[in-house]
Amino acid sequence: MKISNHLTSATLSFVILTASAFLPASAQSGPTPQEQMACRSDAGKFCAEHVGKPPQMNACLRENKAKLSEPCRKVVESHGG
Repeated sequence: MKISNHLTSATLSFVILTASAFLPASAQSGPTPQEQMACRSDAGKFCAEHVGKPPQMNACLRENKAKLSEPCRKVVESHGG
């Protein structure tokens, strides 16, 4: 059970650190910590297989925009999604 909790915690940490992957390459700056938090859950739920792959994460979040939470959808839209 502890191993499972540790893996879940590590996965969530990894998603948080890579949540910026949804930004288009042309973005002038990375996401704010608030933007990262807004999309953390959605990135893990819909696009976990694309963590660490910015172009794929970006495409995945855009493809799933209708399913995203309102805060994350606003972040994606504000970055051209």
